[in-house]
Amino acid sequence: MAEEKNIIDEKREKEVANPEIRYQDEPPVFTERKRWLLLALPWTFTKYLLKDEILTTQTGFFNTVINDCYMYKIVDVQLERSLMEKMSGLGTVVCYTSDTTDKVLKIAHVRHAEQIKNFILEKSEKMRMKRRTLTTMSLNSDAADGVDDIG
Repeated sequence: MAEEKNIIDEKREKEVANPEIRYQDEPPVFTERKRWLLLALPWTFTKYLLKDEILTTQTGFFNTVINDCYMYKIVDVQLERSLMEKMSGLGTVVCYTSDTTDKVLKIAHVRHAEQIKNFILEKSEKMRMKRRTLTTMSLNSDAADGVDDIG
């Protein structure tokens, strides 16, 4: 009797064959919607998907814009909470990236904002280490005007 391959084995074989597009089939770790500050209701058309290797933002109803940012491109993460957000149990996660489309990605008015911030911070560092990516800081050239660094 010939053994039939199940769906999981077929999926694993596809992942091994195409490792560069693995993030597309990966289930999201966090799925959040942008919410109204009043009553924290998710009646907006902005959705955030966080996966191990990528952050996806989907906005719009009639004109949908989908923006992806690899985790290794996220340089710094900040959590902001206004008084209304605190009262509603929400927060805004601000990601500073080296991405060309969005230098600053805001994950606005979401629940579990602190957990999301910690997840992004941890995963971005792991992805930089995995890809052996170096993130450098831009130094102010005005402070070093009188310094000759060649000789």
